[in-house]
Amino acid sequence: MTDLSFRDPLFLLLALPALAAALYAWRGSRARGAAISLPAPLPAGTTPRARAVLLLPVLLRLIALLLLVLALARPQKVKRGVLPPAQGIDILLTIDTSLSMAATDFSPNRLGAAKKAALDFVARRANDRIGVVVFGGTAMLACPLTLDYEAVTEFVEAIDFNMTRVDGTAIGDAIVTSVNHIKDSKAKSKVVILLTDGRSNSGMITDPAAGARAAAAYGIKVYTIGTAGKGPAQIPTGDPAMPVVTIEEDLDEPTLLEVARLTGAEFFRARDQAELQRIYSQIDSMEKTEFQARSLSSYHDAHMTPLAAGALVLVLCFVLEKTWLRRLP
Repeated sequence: MTDLSFRDPLFLLLALPALAAALYAWRGSRARGAAISLPAPLPAGTTPRARAVLLLPVLLRLIALLLLVLALARPQKVKRGVLPPAQGIDILLTIDTSLSMAATDFSPNRLGAAKKAALDFVARRANDRIGVVVFGGTAMLACPLTLDYEAVTEFVEAIDFNMTRVDGTAIGDAIVTSVNHIKDSKAKSKVVILLTDGRSNSGMITDPAAGARAAAAYGIKVYTIGTAGKGPAQIPTGDPAMPVVTIEEDLDEPTLLEVARLTGAEFFRARDQAELQRIYSQIDSMEKTEFQARSLSSYHDAHMTPLAAGALVLVLCFVLEKTWLRRLP
């Protein structure tokens, strides 16, 4: 909503003597010592056209004076609005890309289901910075924390198997890498959502709990999601001689539960796509920090318009007095 206000409205009172002087001139009196030049009383028998010609300079000066008074009052355009309640949290999506994530107990596979759930999660957020870390036998930052959700979406869609080119599952490294990229954040709440289907068996940080304690020291919550169905699962090989290989369930629930507990977060177990979607939805609802709505006002000075218009009217009056009005009776 846009309003018009005056920064110095008391200057508008100057319009009163100007209007009084104009009224006095209209009645044909001589105003002595007035700030504007008034004509002498009009003789009897003056035609309406001549009367108008004689009063035109007074009218133009009055208009110019009123415009200058308006400029002195400093008119301002005021745009008013309300900033809605917002959520502001820094979130890192830390996703396992090890080869076991190709298992088809999720549709189309564990990694595909994880990407879809992550994309839906990103689409539901607003005013939060989101980043992406991927890991396998080591961990690396795929997308820094950003409010550019289109960029985050592109990075998540580009995640593929074995992106780190190192075999294994380095959960400890994944946590520490995530901590390093979020610990200096000024956000009130810092969150890591770590998704994996296995147990930590490689990397420099052999104990994921050590990484969790580092996260806790920086006030970072690490939600852990175990993504694996119960029992054996199959992985397509692309080899006609052996189209699939079977892997046994290898999810280390106790470690993931301990990581979440140490950081004040929660551990979730997803056994299918629908359950995984519900877990992300639950985390989405848990990690929201409401701020009170604030009013927003912006001011734009508009005094130059009446000031310029007043100057132009004065110039017009001067030109008319020296040319056209000078030739008229």
